[in-house]
Amino acid sequence: MKELLYLYCVTKDKPSSCNFEDLGIKARAVYFSGTYAIISDVSPDDFSEDNLKKRLADMGWVEKNIRLHEKVIEEIMKDQAVLPFKFGTIFENEANVEKLLKTNNIEFKAVLALLAGKEEWGLKIYCNSVYFKDAICAGNELIMKNDKEIRAAGLGKAFFLKKKKDEIIKDIVNEKISEYTKDCFERLKITAVDTKINNILPKEVTEKQEDMVLNAVFLINNKRIKEFESVLAYLKTRYADKGLIFDRTGPWPPYNFCKRIHNG
Repeated sequence: MKELLYLYCVTKDKPSSCNFEDLGIKARAVYFSGTYAIISDVSPDDFSEDNLKKRLADMGWVEKNIRLHEKVIEEIMKDQAVLPFKFGTIFENEANVEKLLKTNNIEFKAVLALLAGKEEWGLKIYCNSVYFKDAICAGNELIMKNDKEIRAAGLGKAFFLKKKKDEIIKDIVNEKISEYTKDCFERLKITAVDTKINNILPKEVTEKQEDMVLNAVFLINNKRIKEFESVLAYLKTRYADKGLIFDRTGPWPPYNFCKRIHNG
């Protein structure tokens, strides 16, 4: 059965090297009118439509091959802007790859021009809920007043006052988390060309004890990376006593800031 073609990304300039021997991948470029599609041959045993569906059930195989996919793109993006394609974008022949470049030529060039000289960085903020609640509620007049009422009340009334206190604390915590994460995002947003807020991930996905309270990505001009890092350092200091934990990652292929077109 004939080899299939695996697409990693599209670039404006031909990469200085497509030979990723350390990864066991020998890529090459397909050219059309100022754009290059970076591809490699892959076996239909893994990447035919039916076989790929079966392979996706094997998490070990998936993790290994996604890492290879990302490493190739990250190596190429060291020299230039890339328009990354999702893992498992497959074509039957080079004519179909060239058709993709031809059909989307104007759009691909526009996206690559937008991404030139920029990097995608991610920021996830986590919250130690217990620490945060204690820090926020300490000295709060409304809670202190409620505590005073609880101490003076009989058992029945005290029960309902405690429930009211729990609701007050929940509202205060949610309000402050929203206030603090908005402050962090807005301050960092100033340093970026573009931004995006992604969905909050549950603990089952993050495998962290703390709750995620912000999941954002920033497209940043290379010349402003240090400014971004400086603002982030300030925020870490500003919220150090509030139980907020900052996890910055990157640079990443700019998946969040380009339209990915798949036509295999």
